[in-house]
Amino acid sequence: MSENPQHVPTHVTGPTVRPDAILRSTPETVLWGYIAANLTPALTVKSGQVVEIEALSHQGLTTHKDPENFFGAYGIPSHEVLPDAKTIFAEVKRPKGASVHILTGPIYVEAAEPGDTLEVRVVDIKFRVPYGVNNTGPGKGVLPKLLKEPSAKLIRIDLERHVALFSDDIQIPLNPFMGIMAVSPPTSLGMVSSTPPGAWGGNIDLKFCGIGSSLFLPVFNKGGQFFTGDGHAVQGDGEVDGGAIEISLKPTLQFILHKHRTIRWPRVETATDYLTTGLDVDLNVATRIALQEAIDFLQTEKGMTAADAYALSSLAVDLGIGEAVDVVNLVYAKIPKKIFKSNPAFWHKREE
Repeated sequence: MSENPQHVPTHVTGPTVRPDAILRSTPETVLWGYIAANLTPALTVKSGQVVEIEALSHQGLTTHKDPENFFGAYGIPSHEVLPDAKTIFAEVKRPKGASVHILTGPIYVEAAEPGDTLEVRVVDIKFRVPYGVNNTGPGKGVLPKLLKEPSAKLIRIDLERHVALFSDDIQIPLNPFMGIMAVSPPTSLGMVSSTPPGAWGGNIDLKFCGIGSSLFLPVFNKGGQFFTGDGHAVQGDGEVDGGAIEISLKPTLQFILHKHRTIRWPRVETATDYLTTGLDVDLNVATRIALQEAIDFLQTEKGMTAADAYALSSLAVDLGIGEAVDVVNLVYAKIPKKIFKSNPAFWHKREE
């Protein structure tokens, strides 16, 4: 998926890379609950540049309580509540009808135009706080009638041992990733809620987009106009109760522009797999799109016939539900690299 990029420096190999720029979350650089096209750039970069981005979770900011009081009720001391959370709660107003997510951006990539593809390499992700929240309740998730009362569970993170402390008996290995990575959607859609994902990416909540992955997004507007937010410490496929461990993270991302290369739906590449995606309100339609994308990939990138690609998909490609709770469902098709004798070099080496 990553051949013929425009200006890719060879020094990018892992999380020791120094960013070319830092984008902080301030009232001037965030949107609350929506994505729109052609907004004033928060930052402009060239293809190949690396940016460290402050992302702020919406947890603790969507009630009438200020974040200090919200988290204080769970025993979090004031000095562990992020200053930008306090500032944005006080100074940024959520538009009527907008969703909950706080997004940092837009980042404009020079020379990006409609019809191009933007590759977003996840070079590193740092934790900004040692706690996150899983928030569910009536009307939420795959089983909206299961619970009768709201349930917000604060979950502490052991950063040294790299686990989430779900309970005294349960510890979950961390897999941090950004739930939302998006380019700006087509202007014909106007202001788009941050909740449903789409061809522009957005709230895809795909756990394979962690450190060492590349997300490929179709470009719809000049500059691409990239946003990110909705940090997750860990999440299972489907995000079935409506949330992950929602947490404020600091991703380091490299932006690679692929000129004149057009894709229809987001794709992901890791050191071990190729992933295609399908998105639709109908889970069956999303499944067919993901599979068709996988077959198209096998034909285009691996030179296979349609018949062989279909057969290989039945034998070696796994379908999974990445997102089942945000109006639009996301299904992925995961193609393992190990079945091929050779694959193009990938920028990130998997640690054994």
